[in-house]
Amino acid sequence: MNKTDLIEGMAEHAGISKSAAKKALESFLGNVEKSLKNGDRVSLVGFGSFSVSKRAAREGRNPQTGKTIKIAAKKVVKFKAGSDLQKAVN
Repeated sequence: MNKTDLIEGMAEHAGISKSAAKKALESFLGNVEKSLKNGDRVSLVGFGSFSVSKRAAREGRNPQTGKTIKIAAKKVVKFKAGSDLQKAVN
């Protein structure tokens, strides 16, 4: 499923236009992004939670040359599925 399919599904399920569904989805994604940028956690009970974690700098290897390289520290987004989503998938 891609973004277009999701918008169509939302519009059909909620009985709204595709443009309204697109606005709602973009608003949701924008708010999640803004919260994660601020270091906050986004929890949707039963669905899951998004959080930001820090990954430390480390050394790695270039697979072509075998040379050691430095990999910079960075922040990564994590998603942990909620219990209801876990049950639905299994």
